[in-house]
Amino acid sequence: MTDREEIEDLIARVALKDRAAFEELYDRVSAKLFGVCLRVLNKRAAAEDAMQDTFVKIWNNADRYRANGLSPMTWLITIARNTAIDRLRARKAGHQDVNKPGFELIAPGPSPEDAAVASSEASKLTGCLDELEADRGAAIRGAYLDGMSYADLAGKFDVPLNTMRTWLRRGLIALRECMSA
Repeated sequence: MTDREEIEDLIARVALKDRAAFEELYDRVSAKLFGVCLRVLNKRAAAEDAMQDTFVKIWNNADRYRANGLSPMTWLITIARNTAIDRLRARKAGHQDVNKPGFELIAPGPSPEDAAVASSEASKLTGCLDELEADRGAAIRGAYLDGMSYADLAGKFDVPLNTMRTWLRRGLIALRECMSA
């Protein structure tokens, strides 16, 4: 079974409320999803809170996942990214009670092995992003790493909204191909 198929199987078992599958899924993908949350929020404690919310959403919505031949990591990363962006927007809107000093619990960081794997994947992703046209790479970084909306990006690059969506879709396809090579 490929890694993609194994993760799809775990998600299917989580949809059936299989706690062992949920634990295994967490072990397999939490480092990547934490990286997504941390990149959007820039605060470890906030990213940890977003991770907890992300996995609650995965537990509650695993039955909505549909295997479609694409990477199940895309579905999981989208949940993590959207959760982190929601927290970022709430923080910017003044709802900072989630991250009040004194209420933050700091969990131990990733293991050295997890850090090495994450660093290696980050280096490969950076290389793949650098292979894209400069404006496409900047747009993808803005959307998926900085949490900018498509409309904000379209304004920043002075292109129509649908053009920005096309840039992002094609850029993600190119990244997927580069990462799997």
